[in-house]
Parts: sequence; structure tokens; C-alpha cells
Amino acid sequence: MATFTNQATMTYNGNTVNSNVVTGEIVQALTIDKTAVGTSYEPDGVVAYVVNIRNSGAAPITGLTLTDDLGTYSFTPTGGTAVQLTPLTYVADSMRYFQNGVEQTAPTVTAGANGFSVTGLNVPAGGVATLAYRARVNGFANTGAGGAVENTVTLTGGGLIEPVTATETVNAAQDARLSIRKALSPAQVNDNGTLTYTFVIENRGSAAAGADANITVSDTFEPILNNIGVTLAGDTWAAANYTYNEATGVFRTTPGAITVPAATVAQDPTTGVWTTVPGSVTLEITGTI
Repeated sequence: MATFTNQATMTYNGNTVNSNVVTGEIVQALTIDKTAVGTSYEPDGVVAYVVNIRNSGAAPITGLTLTDDLGTYSFTPTGGTAVQLTPLTYVADSMRYFQNGVEQTAPTVTAGANGFSVTGLNVPAGGVATLAYRARVNGFANTGAGGAVENTVTLTGGGLIEPVTATETVNAAQDARLSIRKALSPAQVNDNGTLTYTFVIENRGSAAAGADANITVSDTFEPILNNIGVTLAGDTWAAANYTYNEATGVFRTTPGAITVPAATVAQDPTTGVWTTVPGSVTLEITGTI
């Protein structure tokens, strides 16, 4: 907080005498904290935040303004000058405002390219004002391994001697996020013809899906396939990696036999946008009908 000093001067009979120097401190009545609801974020996900403004003083404090930089950071494109990029986007109409736990009329929110501001905030004497809102993860957020969004809220106005700030950090989720696509070739097949099912398993997460993920792919082929051959990533697969019942057409891979590498995440050196190239593996099953 702000400190101040003071010294007196006394004159008499043409003489000047200085007193000792005294030092005081102006204690801020307001404190602020910011908390993310959840410990991680994913691409295009939503992060919820709660901001508490506490007033330890005996008088209400009014006319406050809160700004949130939504994680804005400096980025220098190749051959260019530094620009400000913001990895979160305020979700319109998500702001809720409370005084001592009682919901109030939502304050005015002004969203900009590098965060937003809220005006007209009041905090009761000895009480607390709470703001709850959401922000969406956009393309300027690093969603890969080690990615994080650190954003700061700043409180000004209301007669404050100096701004009051709070910072919260949310890390990119470190897990596997899998999807599967199935294709059939050919789309038209003759009796006793050969049919191939192709399964592409993609991982858009920053962590590999290893054997401990116990990935299992199962399917029931109709019409039933006979004399099947199975490949994974182009390599012939041993029968120990799957089971197949030619009487029912039920196919199932052995849990953990399929693994999928993590996605690759990189930032475009010109635009600053982060892109994700999923890790993938292809399973093919061929047989006759």
C-alpha cells in the first residue's frame, strides 16, 4: 500500500530546527481474488471465473471499474512488430453480479479486442461484491503440452489510491481426446466379393493414448465377413490383438492393443494462431461376404 512521510520545521530567534521524520501507511480497504471454476481448458472450451471484491472498511465503496485482460500476451510475428493477442473471448451476457450473496442487476460490460471492462461496481461496507462470468478459449490459446492462460483483473476508481489486482492461471488439459471414423470400400460389392472396413482413430489431445488407456474397437459386421485380414498402421496384425466370431460377425480388439500418439500443436509464426494436427492410427479389416 501507499506510504507517506512527514517532517516538521520549527524556527526561533533566526534558527531553524527540523523534527524527526515520521512514516505512515495508507491501508487499502479493498482486496480482490479471482478463481477459475475448473483446473484446465480445452480447444473451444469455456472457462468460468469468479471474482470476489472484499471491503474491510466501515463505509461502502462505489463507482469501481474492473478490467480483465483475458490472458492478453505479446506476440511478435516473423518480420513484424509486436502485437497483443488475447486467448480468451468474453461470453456475451454471461456476467452475474452479487452483493453479499444477493444477485444484483448485471453491470455494463464493454468487451474489446484485449479483454473487457465492467463499470459501476459497488461494494458494501464490511461486505463483498462477487462477479461470475465465462470466457471461451479461442485460437490464440496454446492447447498443447505446457500451454497455460494467465489473466489478470484490475480494480480502479472508487477513490482507490492505487489499482488492486488479482491473477489466475489455467493450464491446458493434458489428456487424450479421441474420435473414430469408419469407412467402407467398395460401397457396392458382389456376392462373395471382398469388403474393407477402415477405422481412423484420431487424438486431438496433448497426451498420447497408450496401452493403459485400454482402447477397444468393436463392431458387428453385417453381412458377416469371412477369412478376415487385419492391419494396423499398414502392418499385418497378429490374431492375439483381436477376436472375431465368424458365426455372429462380432469383432473386437484386445484392450490396450491400439495406441494413438498425441496431437501436434504449433503457433503460426505470422498470425499467432495455434493449430492442432491430431495424432492418428488406421485400423483396416478386410474379408469376403
